[in-house]
Amino acid sequence: MEAVKLEHVTKTFRLLSDAPSSLKSALLFFRRSKPRTFTALSDINLTVEKGEAVAVIGGNGSGKSTTLGLIGKIYLPTSGTVTTDGRICTMLDLGAGFHPELTGRENIYFNGSIMGLTRSEIEERIGDIIDFSELGEFIDSPIKTYSAGMKMRLGFSIATRSEPDILLIDEVLAVGDAAFQRKCFDLITDFKNRGRTIIFVTHDLEAALRVADRTVRIGGGKILADGDSKEIIKEYLNENHAD
Repeated sequence: MEAVKLEHVTKTFRLLSDAPSSLKSALLFFRRSKPRTFTALSDINLTVEKGEAVAVIGGNGSGKSTTLGLIGKIYLPTSGTVTTDGRICTMLDLGAGFHPELTGRENIYFNGSIMGLTRSEIEERIGDIIDFSELGEFIDSPIKTYSAGMKMRLGFSIATRSEPDILLIDEVLAVGDAAFQRKCFDLITDFKNRGRTIIFVTHDLEAALRVADRTVRIGGGKILADGDSKEIIKEYLNENHAD
């Protein structure tokens, strides 16, 4: 069964120009100028079955993160359709939704509710969230005192304990030190073994091989290859080394 399906999806962004310096120049600017656009994705088709773990690779600006943003409903397609089946957790910018004045513990309740958990569900899981994050006594300190790594660890812990059907990850597997990264990979592997759907963007090809059986390669806003991870990544490395 399909967890995610993109059909003939195009995504175009409008680019902002330099701001006019005066009211007169602003009027002339909006009267004469034509908006500049950038096509991040062009007529792509992608289907991910329930229980699949799929890596998305490609160079900077290739359209990888835009694809994840469309699946996670952060963006709407300019044309085409995006269909998903199941509750989605988007781990695209861990810690971005934290309230700086609230403590880590308070932010667990705050973010957990945003992710669709009831208060009783959060209370059932809060011990595991705190333990996994390894924040210890800092859990009752304001988030504004946290380092970027501490925020990411807490964000990862909350997101994965929300038990989503579809987990979207964008370059956040390198969280914390080597020991914590191993915990993250173990948790992702557990999600995979329990039949959850995982789609993650990464530049770390070893991570792609470790987690995903299938890899999608994107370049220039189009899908260039889609298939067995070992084959796709071998081809990608050969082409880049040849350059």
